[in-house]
Amino acid sequence: MRKSATQAFERLSVPAGNRAVLCLDGGGIRGILTLQLLKALEAEAGCPCHQIFDMVAGTSTGGIIAGLIASRRTATEIDQLYKTLVAKVFTKRGLFSDQFINPPKWSKVSYRRALKEAVGNVTLQEACDQSELDLLVTAHDVAEGEQTFFSHLRGRPADRNRYAKVLLRAALEATMSAPTYFTPLERFVDGGTTTFNNPSLAAIIEAVQYGGNDYSIDHLTVFSFGTGCQTLFVKPDQVADPPGPDAAFWLKWLMGEAGNDASDMQSYLLRSKRILPGCDYRRFQISLDTTALEKLPPISLSKVDATDATTLHGLTDEELASIDLDNVAFFPVMQAIGEGLVGKLKQRAAANGHALFAKDLVDDRGHELLVTRSGEVSQILANLSDPNWLDQQEA
Repeated sequence: MRKSATQAFERLSVPAGNRAVLCLDGGGIRGILTLQLLKALEAEAGCPCHQIFDMVAGTSTGGIIAGLIASRRTATEIDQLYKTLVAKVFTKRGLFSDQFINPPKWSKVSYRRALKEAVGNVTLQEACDQSELDLLVTAHDVAEGEQTFFSHLRGRPADRNRYAKVLLRAALEATMSAPTYFTPLERFVDGGTTTFNNPSLAAIIEAVQYGGNDYSIDHLTVFSFGTGCQTLFVKPDQVADPPGPDAAFWLKWLMGEAGNDASDMQSYLLRSKRILPGCDYRRFQISLDTTALEKLPPISLSKVDATDATTLHGLTDEELASIDLDNVAFFPVMQAIGEGLVGKLKQRAAANGHALFAKDLVDDRGHELLVTRSGEVSQILANLSDPNWLDQQEA
């Protein structure tokens, strides 16, 4: 255990002999939700994340936050810097630039300048040595057709740290270069375009399989923070002919759903006590729909221009479905959802007599407490068991 983490481990109910790993999802502007959780975690632990965790991993917006943690910033400091970065990152590339018709939609010029000001030209190795953290940032190499883990783990041989000399800001630009939103960084695009928008499994594999002898799956506590998962709210009879241009609909669906499915599968695996009995996995996620938000405290939205709702409970499913990766108008709404999620965690901790982040956010059956995508099972069974219904479907 890191010396600085002794008291923090006690406050977060992390076993003293464990290593602690922090994993941060991608999600564009929705990363502000993650930061509300991290501020609450640091308040609970009594020290900043870079003094608590042994390893931090992130994808896209989560990768940027991870890199700033490795730069020894507190969650409160990152929260303020993040708001500045968001204001600069979404700069139109040109008058007629558009995500689908004339991509990419946004220029990275202002973002690249702001990131250089924030982290300078430190390498991954220098950042990790200075913070005493191990770091992993995901990106996808389109030229090779494979995921790239820009990682540096201090406990493994130097020849295994192949990206030690990579600039931290280069890795952070690679991981946020989402196709159609931003220009790729040469061969690299956003790490969340395939299966690692939630980098938990990537971090565990990198640490346990390739991290030397510092990490063991039986002595590992993983904190995994989501940015809110979405449903497009399309009725079953609309799927064959979705609203708007088909290509735009299916591209948005594919980019969102691939990450959701991969994240769900990781969570099922990491929570399975039969497969990984020793892994202490704690996932904190919420679905962006009215059913989930009704379970949160009614946080005020009185200063938000993007909606007529005055509290979280007044938001509609249509509004929540419109919170895209770059929908800056809903940035304060996502901050409020993060604050509401922290409020829910505090209620839960008080009711059950445990620390704020001590327990995985699941119910007694192991189902995620605030993720409400469950499927209309009874209707599916009725339809797909009916020969007449099947024969009448469009072929």
